[in-house]
Amino acid sequence: MPASHRPGLRISAGITIPESELSWRFSRSSGPGGQGVNTADSRVELVWDAAGSAVLSPAQRERLLERLSGRLIDGVLTIAASEQRAQLRNRDAARARLAALVEDALRPPAPPRRPTKPSRGSKERRLKAKQQRTDVKQLRRRPRDT
Repeated sequence: MPASHRPGLRISAGITIPESELSWRFSRSSGPGGQGVNTADSRVELVWDAAGSAVLSPAQRERLLERLSGRLIDGVLTIAASEQRAQLRNRDAARARLAALVEDALRPPAPPRRPTKPSRGSKERRLKAKQQRTDVKQLRRRPRDT
């Protein structure tokens, strides 16, 4: 299917990466493949320029570049897939992996944890349970003659 007719890669409700921003590279996979292992270019690399993408707002771009800094090379994100024997399956796997990675990186940060102390009742229940375990294990011991 030509890239112009295919919809973009949907990340979330408001974000869809157009196909024009995605580029593909194909090579021979080192994994399984049967008779076609030496002829089929089944390994797929999906490349997306996150730093130059027109889809992201400046805040989203900053968050994405910060969270994926270890995976980006000059603002470009590359996803490789070679688990499947068929190139089409590897293309689908790479698209799904890119969507999940970008969605996770764009998710807003969790609210900070508010430190709490255990209640008095929970402390007492914990100590009571520990004492019961101690009693059970003492009953399993060999009787001592004193």
